[in-house]
Amino acid sequence: MKRLGIIGGSGFAGAELMRLCSQHPEFDVVFVSSESQAGSAVADLYPSLAAAYPDIFLEPWEAIPPGLDIVFLALPSGASQAIVPKLQAGHIIDLGADFRLDDPALYPIWYGHEHTAPELLDQFVFGLPELFRDDIAGAGAVAVPGCYVTTASLTLAPLVHAGLVEPRGIVVDAASGVSGAGRTAQPNTTFSTVDENFTAYGLLTHRHTPEMEMALKRHSGAGVEILFTPHLAPMNRGILATCYARPTGTENTDALLDTMSAAYADEPFVVVSEAVPSTKATLGSNTVHLTVRRDDRTGWVVAIGALDNLVKGASGQAIQCANLASGVSETAGLPIAGVYP
Repeated sequence: MKRLGIIGGSGFAGAELMRLCSQHPEFDVVFVSSESQAGSAVADLYPSLAAAYPDIFLEPWEAIPPGLDIVFLALPSGASQAIVPKLQAGHIIDLGADFRLDDPALYPIWYGHEHTAPELLDQFVFGLPELFRDDIAGAGAVAVPGCYVTTASLTLAPLVHAGLVEPRGIVVDAASGVSGAGRTAQPNTTFSTVDENFTAYGLLTHRHTPEMEMALKRHSGAGVEILFTPHLAPMNRGILATCYARPTGTENTDALLDTMSAAYADEPFVVVSEAVPSTKATLGSNTVHLTVRRDDRTGWVVAIGALDNLVKGASGQAIQCANLASGVSETAGLPIAGVYP
């Protein structure tokens, strides 16, 4: 068994890591930290985890034992930069944004602060297995992409890589469940604000924009430009991304679907279909659902992706990366089927 630590265990992503790891055949969670909830029992904070973790208490991260095989960081943006230089573990898997971007100059532009450990950026690989599996295998440090980035990148990658759509002028219009905003109470995520409401946010400035462009450019080699607009939907989980791009040729819907299907033919966590993806179909699974259409009337290609933002969009993908990095079967401990109803 591989001994695991989770730093940031009181948040939704941390709780989802614990839930998924409890069913993993080769992972054993031995340490969970939280600065805000230190001293609390996992079972008290998340009764859903009581049967799996009856005796684990949240501790300050500094109490982490040495020699862990894998350490997950599920922290707010900016927090991992101060902790990673002090960690000693076989593999570090960061769910935050601190080590995703390869250019430190992008952090003050999109995150509002200078990166405090730019010398470590080159040590992290980008943790999107379907596009960068070879980089992740055996890696000592992995930066897991954001939930919007995962959805949009997997939706667009086959089309951009094959040169079937223009890499510039792409529009990504996506909606996320409220859990994507984190566990901490905020005025814009209260029940009264979110219920029966649908709103856009982060207009022109959302920090996942350069990450999408970086992932697609790295995968395809093309200079990618994206206009991204996120929305908050009145649901707990899920992301639906509708992506618009101009075609470069005359390929019809069937040809575009064939390209997407061929790109993901051997991927256990990708479903390509003519069916329109829905967030409910992905609930609780590490699977992304994709489709694509060409509209000859307007001259646009429309590609759609859906996933569970806490599983494939965060904790499930982190475990998928940890499996690859540590030499465990990539699919171990990860559900491919969603929960319904």
